Amino acid sequence: MKYLLLLNTPSPDLTDELPAEAPTEEEFWAFDKAVTDAGVKLDGNALDENATTVRVRVNGERVVTDGPFAETREIVGGYYLIDVPDLDAALDWAARCPGARYGTVEVRPIWEFPQP
Repeated sequence: MKYLLLLNTPSPDLTDELPAEAPTEEEFWAFDKAVTDAGVKLDGNALDENATTVRVRVNGERVVTDGPFAETREIVGGYYLIDVPDLDAALDWAARCPGARYGTVEVRPIWEFPQP
């Protein structure tokens, strides 16, 4: 089953709530190698902190806003798409991710639509 691991980091204005040391780039490279070597990684990338939000209103008006929602306390910093047997395996990989120590790793099952 496929799962999306969303790596969230606290927004910069919450840095006083963070652990003393953020995970290093080397720790993330080691995690990336582990999921790749295990054969469960389908895709994964870091994301830029800049975002553009699009909303379409009832009247069809498109509203474009720079940045994530103002109320957001976390920023999606990256993702991994993995293919593992079950949720427990996905949770195990999420717990191994260095981002889980510094922020959160949200685990979402992928809902695959049948092909028409």
